[in-house]
Amino acid sequence: MTTTTMTEDDESPLRRLLRQYAHSKLAVLGAAVLLALLLAALLAPLLAPQNPYDLAQLNILDSRLPPGSHGADHASGPGKLYLLGTDDQGRDMLSGMLYGLRISLGIGVVATIAALSLGTVLGLLAAYTGGRLDALLMRIVDIQLSFPAILVALVLITLLKPGVGNVAIALVAVQWAYYARTVRAAALVERRKEYIEAAQGLALGDARIVLRHLLPNCLPPVIVVAALQVANAISLEATLSFLGLGVPITEPSLGLLIANGQQYLLAGKYWMSLYPGILLLLTILAINLVADQLRDVSNPRLQKQ
Repeated sequence: MTTTTMTEDDESPLRRLLRQYAHSKLAVLGAAVLLALLLAALLAPLLAPQNPYDLAQLNILDSRLPPGSHGADHASGPGKLYLLGTDDQGRDMLSGMLYGLRISLGIGVVATIAALSLGTVLGLLAAYTGGRLDALLMRIVDIQLSFPAILVALVLITLLKPGVGNVAIALVAVQWAYYARTVRAAALVERRKEYIEAAQGLALGDARIVLRHLLPNCLPPVIVVAALQVANAISLEATLSFLGLGVPITEPSLGLLIANGQQYLLAGKYWMSLYPGILLLLTILAINLVADQLRDVSNPRLQKQ
């Protein structure tokens, strides 16, 4: 009877990636926290004690209650328990945070995917075509990146007016240039390799060369950038909402929840801003931990160091 041992050369790319990723316990913890937050956001309607968007469920008499308080008494007995307290509208903070996390993650992920798609297309087009089109697109990218992201987002939101969709559009407009530059740099390196020359020698169409050969080899660095940009998108959306230029007040994100409680901090009602702030910080930290480890795993030079 013989036994076989799987060597590193026999491992699939995914298995090798997971093994290398697991070398950092902090990154594994970040991935576990991020997974828990994603599940909490997806299952918010099931986990939340209250629908914070349903005005019929809100009671103004329950506004600004400290954590662990019961709501106003009813004929049937004491009101519901608010584990994390309530805000100035009588909204359960735990429910508001779960739904706010859902909005913040949703906007961040959707905006990142849209910006990634747009930037990848333009970056590949610039690298493969070259010439004047490449120069024009890269000058536009340089101009875009020369302005602070928050300034561009503020101008666009002012022109488009606040709203979930408009916030996503502003985030796409801010982020696409990062992906375009990253994809172009990776595509220029890959374009000089022999497999691209072989594909061109076989008279394959440009679209097939770009989509079947060039694009797959440019994706690893772009995915790492996208993971980092999700955290930036969530942070930028929270900033816009904190300034009152983000999502509507009827559908508050974490940033808007923090802004709503800011005016009550000096009155000792800390929970309205503190708990959403901790959740926002935890979300961004978990995403950054995962993204940093993915960057290290996908970069052979960093692995050797």
